Order: sequence, then structure tokens, then C-alpha cells
Amino acid sequence: MKTEKGIALVDRDDDGVDRAFRADVLNGLRQRDKAVPARWFYDEAGSQLFEDITRLEEYYPTRAETQILQDRCEEFARLIGPDRAVVEFGSGSSVKTPLLLGCISPAAYVPLDISGDFLRESAAALSEKFPGLPVHSVEADFMRRVTLPDAVLPLKKLGFFPGSTIGNMVPRTAVDLLRSMRATLGADDGESPLLLIGMDLVKDRSLLEAAYDDGSGVTAAFNLNLATRINRELAGTIPIDALEHVALWNDEFARIEMHLRARCDIAFTVSGERFVMAKGETIHTENSHKFTRRSGNTLLLAGGWTPVERWLDSDGQFALILARATEQRDAP
Repeated sequence: MKTEKGIALVDRDDDGVDRAFRADVLNGLRQRDKAVPARWFYDEAGSQLFEDITRLEEYYPTRAETQILQDRCEEFARLIGPDRAVVEFGSGSSVKTPLLLGCISPAAYVPLDISGDFLRESAAALSEKFPGLPVHSVEADFMRRVTLPDAVLPLKKLGFFPGSTIGNMVPRTAVDLLRSMRATLGADDGESPLLLIGMDLVKDRSLLEAAYDDGSGVTAAFNLNLATRINRELAGTIPIDALEHVALWNDEFARIEMHLRARCDIAFTVSGERFVMAKGETIHTENSHKFTRRSGNTLLLAGGWTPVERWLDSDGQFALILARATEQRDAP
């Protein structure tokens, strides 16, 4: 096994709390329309709950993306080629990441994630499946440019961002992330890195809402775990039982929205600061934007990536897109 211990690039307070987490939560709760960025779902418990979500009957994206990875292996091998460092933005999926690594014969694997415990567990699991592959885990906020380990800097890079996580962000933030990925992968250092990214597609409203509000309540537990994490890490007093999970389709913005809605009037504190919510008021916790071919390509181009190839599952529900870093130009 060639797993490195890993490096941590997260800025924490003396009490061990991620400074960005505290700032995002407090700033979000101060707003008139309360909101907390979806990236904070993924503490250890949240990461495990999301793994559980991916196995649900209602949640089609993982099955669809897995099918593409299985069916198009030879095309990935031909278009991506061997000996690249695979830099995954997020802890590796126990199913999808091994499929990709098995197709392309990489030189190294670098998972980047802000959830350190889950990151180390997934990196160790990948190492056991690929005992000859160097694995360099990096605990970091990949929303910003990340300095990669020295051992992988000379290698050609492939960024891997499965699961349509890009859809969790409003367009401005998504473009900023794509640009920071481009910088992390060394596009301005004379390289021409590639990016393999998942995008969920616009489809029937009933299918979309069921995928984010499953009958067994796993997605509800995932959403409510964010409030539990706030209570645990930020000395919060949010009454969890007074909140309920809500998922709805917003057709104007082509996205599923998840909220935590107050069942009654409530008051609570977080890091010593007091907040109130009236009955029916919500904390907006996630967007999951859905794409067409044109909107997905436009987003990639705005973020500095040129689409090379696009694959769909057999039901046409999900897309995996291979893109190449676009050369910087000052004019069309």
C-alpha cells in the first residue's frame, strides 16, 4: 500500500473548528432569506448518509453515471490516456472512482476533500483496491486553488468531479470553482489538463423531486444532519425536532431546492449569536441545478474548459463530459 498520511490545508480555530464553516453559517443565518452552503453537509456522518442516498431506488444519478463509466471504459482509456495524476475534487466514491482508475492506468490518485476523516477512509479503501497506485490525500477546501503534493506536480493531470456536484452551486460560484480547478491542475504552467465532470440533466419533475425526497427518509436525515453538525461544532442550540426537510423543483432556475423548514416559531443560538425563525420560514441548504447540453457547455466554457466528448446513460438522464483546459485568450 502506498497511501501517504496526507496533508491538511484547512484553516481552523484554536478549538479545531473550520473558520470558513463558522463564517458561512453565521453569515447565512443573518440573511433575511437564511441559507447555508451545501458543501457543509459533508462531515463524516453527512458523507456516509450521502453514500446511503446513492444506493436508494429513487436516486438515479449514481446508477446512471456508473453505467456510463462501465460502458465507456475503452473510450476513456483512448481519450484520456495512461500515466495521468487523477485529482478528484471530493472524497472518492466507493463505486465510481475505482471504475475510472481501472480504465485509464493512472500514475497517481489525489483526492481533495474538506471532510478529513471521510477523506482518509476513502483513500485507504482505494489503496487496498489499487495496491501499486500512489495515493496522496489532501484535506482542503477545493473551492479555492489547492497546491498539489510535490510528487504529482510533474505529472499530466485529470480532474475528476463526478455526481453533478457542480449543480449544487449558483452559476457564478460554479464558474469560480471551474476556474480554481483549472488553476489547481496547472493549466497556466504549460500543461493542458483534462476534466471529467458529471452533470445531471433536466427531466420530469416527479422523477427529480422523488430523488431528493425519498420515501425512507434518508435524504431528510442528510439535510437535518447539517443542523446537527452546527449544534455540535458551533455550540448551537437549534431544535432539530422543530425542523422538517423540504425538496421542491424550481422551474425558473432549473433546479431542485432543499430547505430546512421551521414547524413552529423557534429561537436558538449559534456560537453565542441569537437567531429566530417564524413557522414556515426556511434555511436554504442546497440547490441541485439540472442542465441541457447547451447550458452545460456554456458553463464549462465560462470556467475555462472546452468540451471534448459527452456521454449519456441509456435512459438519457445523466451526462459525463470530458473537457480540456482552454488556452487563455483576450479576444474571440
